[in-house]
Amino acid sequence: MEYVIHSSAELLFTFLTEPSGLSEWFCDDVNIRHGIYTFLWDGSQQQAKELKIIPEKIARFQWVEKSDGSYFEFRIEKDDLTGDISLIITDFAENAEERNSSKLLWDSQIDKLLHVMGAYF
Repeated sequence: MEYVIHSSAELLFTFLTEPSGLSEWFCDDVNIRHGIYTFLWDGSQQQAKELKIIPEKIARFQWVEKSDGSYFEFRIEKDDLTGDISLIITDFAENAEERNSSKLLWDSQIDKLLHVMGAYF
C-alpha cells in the first residue's frame, strides 16, 4: 500500500518509530525496551520486535506472537522528480478477506496520521 505524505522524511520517520509519534495515530500508548515495542489499545496489548531500522527510510517489525516470517514494514521513498514523500506499507495477510480488512485498517490509520501531522493539502 502506498500513500503520499506531505511532510519531510525526518518528521514522518518520527511518527513511525517514536513513542510520542506512534501514540498519536497508531495506538493509545507504546513502550519500547530492548527493541520490543509494546503497543497498548483499549486495555489490550501487542508486542512487536524491531527487525530493521534505517533512519528516515525503513522501519520493519514482526509481531512477537507470529513466527511464520511475516512482518510489517514502513518504507519512506522520495520521488526524485517531484520531491514527493511516499509511505509504503508492507503487511501480510493469509487470505483475500484478511487482506481487505487490513487495507481498510491501514487506510483509516494513515488518514489519522495525515491529520495528526497536518500533512493534508
